Amino acid sequence: MIQGALAGLAAGGVYAALGVCLTLMSRLVRVVNFAQAATGMFGAFCAVWLVTAAGLPIWLASVLGILIGGLLAAVIGWVAATWLSEANVTTRSAMTVGPLLLLISLSFILFGNKPQPFAPIIAGPAFRVGGVVISQVTLATVGVAVAVALGVHLLLVRTRIGTQLRALSERPTTAELLGIRSRPLSIAVWFVTGLISALVIIIIAPSQSSDATGLSMLIVPAAAAALLGGFRRLDLAVLGGLVLGMLGGLVAQIDEVSVIRNFLPFLFIVVLLLWSQRKEVWDAAR
Repeated sequence: MIQGALAGLAAGGVYAALGVCLTLMSRLVRVVNFAQAATGMFGAFCAVWLVTAAGLPIWLASVLGILIGGLLAAVIGWVAATWLSEANVTTRSAMTVGPLLLLISLSFILFGNKPQPFAPIIAGPAFRVGGVVISQVTLATVGVAVAVALGVHLLLVRTRIGTQLRALSERPTTAELLGIRSRPLSIAVWFVTGLISALVIIIIAPSQSSDATGLSMLIVPAAAAALLGGFRRLDLAVLGGLVLGMLGGLVAQIDEVSVIRNFLPFLFIVVLLLWSQRKEVWDAAR
């Protein structure tokens, strides 16, 4: 069972990294980006095509795929910053459903509806702990999630750009009156989160379901991870992703309950929502 739980850490690292991206988007540009995983998926698919059809080396194709994912996210961010700058969070978030569906459909048209032949860029065991194997993929995905969360925290609290981003998220109108360029900063946030999404999906795709819908729906466990921190706290988003991944790996090892593995993110979300409303429910029950 320990091996199963630790095996789930690889997927948990992806959930955590995407959850951190969702948290950043919510905090800094007031969007819950439902296309977060889809932009990464499309960049990853482009990387596979560059290897199989264009004959590029895996490392170069991966770099280009990551850049494509970032640019796609930046385009969506440009649309949001240009035409929906004054819209509320609900409207801005609902807008991202369109790119989610568009990118899934476009991937079917360009690459077909079958899983893509991803070649692993990281593979093999990293080390053993008490007979339990920790893979390099696990180290990579967890490392990316932790590094991004820590790096963003330091950026926000110790740099001038971080101060501008916090001002933009908390007092957007005041920030613009003070001369802070809101549109470039917003698009930069979209671009960076797109890069991160494409990176972690390229790392994990060879060991996961590599079809467009399956990779795009990584947004569900990512949202569950971000929800643990209320789409505000980066540390809890990382924790939520890792816990969800370990629970998935653990459940997969138990035949009697393995069927609920695919429903874990939804159960996780329901439990968190009910817990967040506990005070209102208890007050009403009195």
